[in-house]
Amino acid sequence: MDESGGSGQPRSGTDESTERRPDREAPATGPARPDPAPSDEQPKDDASGTGDTTPGPATPPSSESREEADPAPGDATDPRTPDRRDAESPFTQASHSDRHPDTHPDRPLAHSGTTKGRPPQRPKDPRGGLLMGRPFGVPVYVAPSWFLVAALITWVFGGQLDRVLPELGAARYLVSLFFAVAFYASVLVHELAHTVAALRFKLPVRRIQLQFFGGVSEIEKEAETPGREFVLAFVGPLLSLVLSGVFYGALQAVEPGTVPGVLLAGLMISNLIVAAFNLLPGLPLDGGRMLRAVVWKITGRPMTGTVAAAWVGRALAVSVLVGLPWLTQSGALGSDAVDNVGMDTVMDALLAAILAAIIWTGAGNSLRMARLREHLPDLRARTLTRRAVPVETNTPLSEALRRANDAGARALVVVDADGNPLSLVREAAIVGVPEHRRPWVAVSGLAQDLTDGMRVSAELAGEELLDALRATPATEYLVVEETGEIYGVLSAADVERAFVKAMARPS
Repeated sequence: MDESGGSGQPRSGTDESTERRPDREAPATGPARPDPAPSDEQPKDDASGTGDTTPGPATPPSSESREEADPAPGDATDPRTPDRRDAESPFTQASHSDRHPDTHPDRPLAHSGTTKGRPPQRPKDPRGGLLMGRPFGVPVYVAPSWFLVAALITWVFGGQLDRVLPELGAARYLVSLFFAVAFYASVLVHELAHTVAALRFKLPVRRIQLQFFGGVSEIEKEAETPGREFVLAFVGPLLSLVLSGVFYGALQAVEPGTVPGVLLAGLMISNLIVAAFNLLPGLPLDGGRMLRAVVWKITGRPMTGTVAAAWVGRALAVSVLVGLPWLTQSGALGSDAVDNVGMDTVMDALLAAILAAIIWTGAGNSLRMARLREHLPDLRARTLTRRAVPVETNTPLSEALRRANDAGARALVVVDADGNPLSLVREAAIVGVPEHRRPWVAVSGLAQDLTDGMRVSAELAGEELLDALRATPATEYLVVEETGEIYGVLSAADVERAFVKAMARPS
């Protein structure tokens, strides 16, 4: 099953580390901000063997990934609109000039020497259960929920074996467990098809995860063209159909009514069901991604394709919820019609409800992630960055704030004698120092040492900017030009507010 925004989807939750650092313990003041991080990453529970081939756009560092919410004044997208947090900011006199304009002839306040805005290293893959291997360099995880579905398949298939091969006795559950493992191995092949296609198109794949209702291929970027989108979605069901044909051919070479015959027949049918189900034309299924690609090609707008495929997906969810129990009750699926309500009827209704919920939420999440990608280019480091003044290590805090207010700046960068940046003075730490103590407190005591990940390029925007911030969770970042010159300081709080505002705008 492919969900628009998987992998993303913005898979739900963030992947960044939540470790606290000793230099982040100063209390923050000001009203609490809501956590704007949208759901990511996308529902990870796919229906029976489906593959999530959707990219997982980064979310801004959530306030939960830091120890306090910084009282960052001003609106992130309109520097001339004062925010109510201004009353509690130490940079109150700079409220109307806190961020850089796009042109800045008077901006050079310091130079960082040979320091460059090196992009941060990519964050490590989040743990997704038991690591099984790294085919094509992509980690494959088995989620804890897989063991639950493996036990369920073993129990259900074991009951069927008892009717077909009663002579097996208790050994039938061992055969059933082998079937469960073999079935999920074929699901893995389905996911690997998506992965190989993504790698062929130079789209990074974060991981593959096998879980309760199938598999997830977390592709971090979106296909650039509708043609690639179509191919990326179609290869999964195609491989399932090929596997079904392989098992059918092998079935012809064994004797019917034997253990190998029953296993091959079960694998043939299950892969055929996986392929057919994934070809249904609604998000987050593979067929929905294919429909999205077709509408995208016709209209020239990927968002239009997402909306069409998502609403078809919601219609499919309602159809599954109502239609699956009706089909099983009426005997249309090959079994005898059932007049009374029994355990099988309840199980069919429960399965239908779970499948419908997965499809419905996946379709809705596809819409949200498409809207996110549409507005992500609005997030630009250059426009969100606050003007900063350089101060040396032993500068008293009161003097540093005076210089900042005189320069119309909202951030302090601690530099050495040559102007090379050493650390950033955190606004939350400044707020925690009473005014009467500020002349006696050096800025170095409130600063956080710079790491490579805390230096970001002023040219970053959209997903690249969010990826850089997510790689190294912090409250402030030093923004530099390609020449190494200090451009200013970027507050994660400003990015969060800009992110929320972008998501709130209609598409």
